[in-house]
Amino acid sequence: MEATQHYRQLETLYYKAAIQQFIDGSKITIHHQTAEITLPVHPKYNHGANAMHGALYFKLLDDAAYFAVASVVQDVFIVTSSFQINLVRPVTGGTIKAIGKLRTIGKNLFVAESTLYNDKGKEVAFGTGQFMKTNQPLSSLDGYTEI
Repeated sequence: MEATQHYRQLETLYYKAAIQQFIDGSKITIHHQTAEITLPVHPKYNHGANAMHGALYFKLLDDAAYFAVASVVQDVFIVTSSFQINLVRPVTGGTIKAIGKLRTIGKNLFVAESTLYNDKGKEVAFGTGQFMKTNQPLSSLDGYTEI
């Protein structure tokens, strides 16, 4: 399969995931060893102090790193085996962007990092994760469909 087709199919997998029904307006773009996700920040994502909840920081950072890794794995589903997140500053509005980059490629274990930026380009969080291959073929997943 051509790499660009694989990237588009991964993007479809992202959009069709059940969790996405709770996330309004996120957009993903996948390229070789990188992924970028943008999200308009809505008040419904806020915690009690009126800033975006850390769960959204984690989701965006994990997803961006995950799909950077997935860009180079065309046969099987991968999973996050660990992820370290660092929150730098609160987000109260605007559009945020997560950029994930693959750092290390192993036989079955991969390392990727991601950074989350606010709409002024300031870093608001960053993280590093480890991802591993499973035995589940990508072709068996409902969301991973041919374009």
